[in-house]
Amino acid sequence: MIPFRRSHRALIMGRRGAVATNHPVATQAGLDTLRAGGNAADATAAISLTLGVVEPHMSGLGGDGFYHVWMAAAGKGTVYNGTGVAPAAATPDKFADGMAVNGPRSVSVPGLLAGIGMMHAAHGVLPWARVVQPAIAAARDGFAATHGYRTFSGNARQLLRADPRSGATFLHEGEVPALGDLIVQPDLAATLETIAADGAETFYRGRLARLLAEGLAEAGTLIGAADLADLKAEEQAPIGITYRGYEVRQTPPNSTGFVLLEELKILEQFDLAALPYDSAELIHLLVEAKKYAFLDRERYGMDPRFGTVPLDRILSEAHARANAAKIDRARAASVPLSFEAPNEGDTTYFCVVDADGNAVSAIQSINSVFGSGVTAGRTGILLNNRMAYWHLDPRHPNVLVPGKRVRHTMNAPMILKDGKPWAVLGTPGADNQVQVNLQAVVNLIDYGVDPQHAAEAPRWTSSQPGQGANWPHAGDEGLTVEEGLPEATYAGLRAKGHDLRMVPPLEGACSLECIRILDNGVRMAGSDPRRDGWAGAY
Repeated sequence: MIPFRRSHRALIMGRRGAVATNHPVATQAGLDTLRAGGNAADATAAISLTLGVVEPHMSGLGGDGFYHVWMAAAGKGTVYNGTGVAPAAATPDKFADGMAVNGPRSVSVPGLLAGIGMMHAAHGVLPWARVVQPAIAAARDGFAATHGYRTFSGNARQLLRADPRSGATFLHEGEVPALGDLIVQPDLAATLETIAADGAETFYRGRLARLLAEGLAEAGTLIGAADLADLKAEEQAPIGITYRGYEVRQTPPNSTGFVLLEELKILEQFDLAALPYDSAELIHLLVEAKKYAFLDRERYGMDPRFGTVPLDRILSEAHARANAAKIDRARAASVPLSFEAPNEGDTTYFCVVDADGNAVSAIQSINSVFGSGVTAGRTGILLNNRMAYWHLDPRHPNVLVPGKRVRHTMNAPMILKDGKPWAVLGTPGADNQVQVNLQAVVNLIDYGVDPQHAAEAPRWTSSQPGQGANWPHAGDEGLTVEEGLPEATYAGLRAKGHDLRMVPPLEGACSLECIRILDNGVRMAGSDPRRDGWAGAY
């Protein structure tokens, strides 16, 4: 039996549409867009751009994104890959002392707006200028600093102070804004007004591109006008597996969404539902499956335009059985990550389901909190630090090459049942994303947990040596676990050899958002109280 827990937040339900994002202002933008006659693609564009304003420490025009779309009339899923590339000038010799973790040399070419623009052009029904309006208003009028914003801006205070434009925008006189203080971004509002008038194309090959190129040069980045002009989003087919009669779909490489699929295929070899919920036996199996799936992330995670990612083998039943056989149910394994094998942050997530059954699972990021810390001149665009994800060993599949897309931890899952969406879910959190998504999928499918309980359930995150996404790619053997589980669970995990790192309830990693679609049409939406997440439905 699953123990009953009263959730901190109510489970949100509606029949016409549902939205779950990491900020209430963005959730309202999505709901308003749906009520105005927009579909899930329109709401996604409005939410994406608004999040870049009200959650600037997580995503924005200076970053990247993946947008996993299901259009009900066509009965088809499509992924819009809005991730940028390493600039032409970003050769490995520029980083003799290792990759830049922040500052101007950590900035890769932003791809987010290209992805959003391509998605909206293909599926949107409202005018482009209409879906940009909520973001313009939020930038022009300001948003109120939340507890979450104050925490993140406090952690990044020195980074923001290093750039006069960033410090003036995101701090107040060099200090953390008070709770409720307004963060106003007039330069970004003007940039968004140009995007509304000229379309997404202007960011790369229009009048905004010229202003942006000036700002990038002023800031000292490696990105030139030609890098912007050459950037294109990509339309891709989702990848997927079956898991206990459900179809779980994911964003394809250069996303590492395949890791979640591999984890699930390994776990399908075990009868999880027969194990007590919240038990050490259950958590142990999930952690061990994660460890072996992460080996393949290190062996194969890369831009598929620059090498082969053997998904057919990685996601095969034979490979799953072989990995399952390696799991010792009594003992935790030490599995350091290495790419020398036989072949071998921060972010924001949101999801939308509209009245017609169209659905979007979306994730976007500027990598670390406040990204590079650098604002591109008069554009108001805070830039990513995605270059920190590259490897420099020429043998590594994720080695830095100009024009190549970096391996992304970002992934945007969707679960189908009987040929239509059953759940959309996801989370920010770098290497922790596919771990928390794994726990949520198991909770939803194997244990029948509702979305709000899935978002609030005590969670764990595992680290392996060499796992860290950002350079220098560190890691250890720790298993971080939230308080709130039975004491016998912690004792059982320690007995199996797990090195537990305890954190208070709701202070673990990530921020899960989830929507479940019932057979009767009800949309159930859950949001994570660990950040500023909020769900809405009507």
